[in-house]
Amino acid sequence: MFKFSHVSKLASLLSLVFATPFVNAQQAEFEPWQKAEITEIWQPVPAVVKTKPQQPPSDAIVLFNGNNLSEWQALKGGEAQWTVKNDTLTVKPGNGDIATKREFCDIQLHVEWQMPQPSADMKGQQRNNSGIFFQQRYEVQVLDSYNNPTYSNGQAGSIYKQTMPLVNASRAPGEWQVYDIIYQAPRFDGDMRSSPGYVTVLHNGVLVQNHTQIQGTTEWIGAPKNLAHGCAPLQLQDHGNLVSFRNMWVREL
Repeated sequence: MFKFSHVSKLASLLSLVFATPFVNAQQAEFEPWQKAEITEIWQPVPAVVKTKPQQPPSDAIVLFNGNNLSEWQALKGGEAQWTVKNDTLTVKPGNGDIATKREFCDIQLHVEWQMPQPSADMKGQQRNNSGIFFQQRYEVQVLDSYNNPTYSNGQAGSIYKQTMPLVNASRAPGEWQVYDIIYQAPRFDGDMRSSPGYVTVLHNGVLVQNHTQIQGTTEWIGAPKNLAHGCAPLQLQDHGNLVSFRNMWVREL
């Protein structure tokens, strides 16, 4: 808030701000603190979000807290049938993907995941595989990429079949890993995409996708597609492996 003692002086300054560049305002005959106030913004005030160690932010939607699957449902319909035990959620192979009951657009996602020890014959994409699908269309790969060669745009931290991670930050099987993801949904004007989606991914605290443009749907075979859509659920993939998840929450942006 301005603190001038005379209304005329305030009016003069406001006129200066709106009528001339800031460089001229800096040359005006005002005290330094008065010049500094020209670029101060006091309203609006950011909302307060409470953050406690090892807990989701106060404005987060908790998707899995270790107790139940109340936020999830089976992709094919009905209740989600994955295994909940010891505060973890584990894929139940053959039961299919699960999706959130809520729909999301732009979000911040935190999720921790773990791979079991692989058998000797598990290599490449078959070595404990899953995925996180934003809006049920755009996959960030979940894979055991610890000393496990595969195509680069299909390893952990990749935008599947599109963009490889900047580095491989994978931990060994049995260790918990962490994704912190900022997802910006694509925009559509009618049937046409007006703005692409973007994703930033930190894998175990290491930046592996830096505001990466999403080319379209992450297809196993063929080119990406860009069909118009709105907000949609998050989806976790059943790829037939015992991949586990815990401490999942989102913040709507």
